[in-house]
Amino acid sequence: MKQIINTKQAPAPIGPYNQAVLVNNTLYTSGQIAINPETGDLVTQTIEAETKQVMENLKAVLAAADMNFENVVKVSIFISDMEMFSNINQVYGQYFNETTAPARETVQVANLPKYVNVEISAIAIKF
Repeated sequence: MKQIINTKQAPAPIGPYNQAVLVNNTLYTSGQIAINPETGDLVTQTIEAETKQVMENLKAVLAAADMNFENVVKVSIFISDMEMFSNINQVYGQYFNETTAPARETVQVANLPKYVNVEISAIAIKF
């Protein structure tokens, strides 16, 4: 059964999609960018602040499905410039236990929605 997951604690979708879809015990999140859900403003002062907002948005979507970062089994990271990788990775790493961290890919792309620097999506499973 397909269940739509949406929360006001994360930015509202800016297109014909939902924040996440739960099928059985598997959650598929849409890519999160650094929109502050309270103000609707982009958080782009630094790549660290931008990444933190992305991760907080992802955290809120996971929580709306009664999950957390320990449930995440796969992450996709899209960045506008691979030179930012280590700064993004430093913030990203604060959200996961290194010994149980999910599988992941990091890909440099030509552009992202609203011209942000980083977008992250995840797949999580309820254990």
